[in-house]
Amino acid sequence: MTVWYHICDLIPLEMLRWDFMRNALLAILLMAPLFGILSTMVVTGRMSFFSDALGHSAFTGIAIGCICGAAAPIWVAVIFSVVFALLFSYVRSRSDQAADTLIGVFSSAAVALGIFIATLGGGSFTKYNKYLIGDILSITPSEIGTLGLVLLGVVIFWLVCANRLTLTSVYPQLASSRGIHVGVSQTLFTTAIAVVVTLSISSVGLLILNSLLVLPGASARNVAKNLRQYHLFSVLFALIAGILGLVISYLWGASAGAAISLALAVIFAVTFCLRKARA
Repeated sequence: MTVWYHICDLIPLEMLRWDFMRNALLAILLMAPLFGILSTMVVTGRMSFFSDALGHSAFTGIAIGCICGAAAPIWVAVIFSVVFALLFSYVRSRSDQAADTLIGVFSSAAVALGIFIATLGGGSFTKYNKYLIGDILSITPSEIGTLGLVLLGVVIFWLVCANRLTLTSVYPQLASSRGIHVGVSQTLFTTAIAVVVTLSISSVGLLILNSLLVLPGASARNVAKNLRQYHLFSVLFALIAGILGLVISYLWGASAGAAISLALAVIFAVTFCLRKARA
């Protein structure tokens, strides 16, 4: 962190005089490629609603952790979300129900269980507001280090499995005929999303977390001409929206997560218009 602080000292911006803004900017620089990469997989795999369901399961895990008195309830949430993702993959592979139907079942059950546990015995719900709204400005150096490790793991996973996941999402029968284990690939993918969603929930907020997993990839899909541009634009859009949202949050005193989400929505609108004009 000392090296990063020295770099920030060289940038003539008033907001970077504060350590919490420096931490938030570094978190954005780590989260942008993280969400940008995963977003392309989510959009291609038509799993937009699933990432939202994972957010609900993460909240349930946090509630369980708080009730059990865990010092770091976020890690209880990680375990719960991974179990949730694995259970969903198992049911999906053995059911003839549509994916969106199963996602609706799991999502509604998870959020109901979370609210039930959080309010059990007349408990106050206000202490969970942090996880609903998020506050990237309060991120700690240890949490930034964890994000860095997760980013490294996701990049490695993407380099190894990106082509397999794309083929599995678009042509599962063809992928299976080529010896690709479709079920294993989908399970690894859902597990990766579960970890990222859970670790990001306190920084971004459950209410808008899904937009960061959908909008970068959706925007990139509007303008990309090939797969390489698709991934590159997704990361770039996430990075632009992240920095812009952080600046807006500092200048106007608004929620950083909401500002980032709105910036992504504007980017999607612009790229959609460019797509229509090009067509």
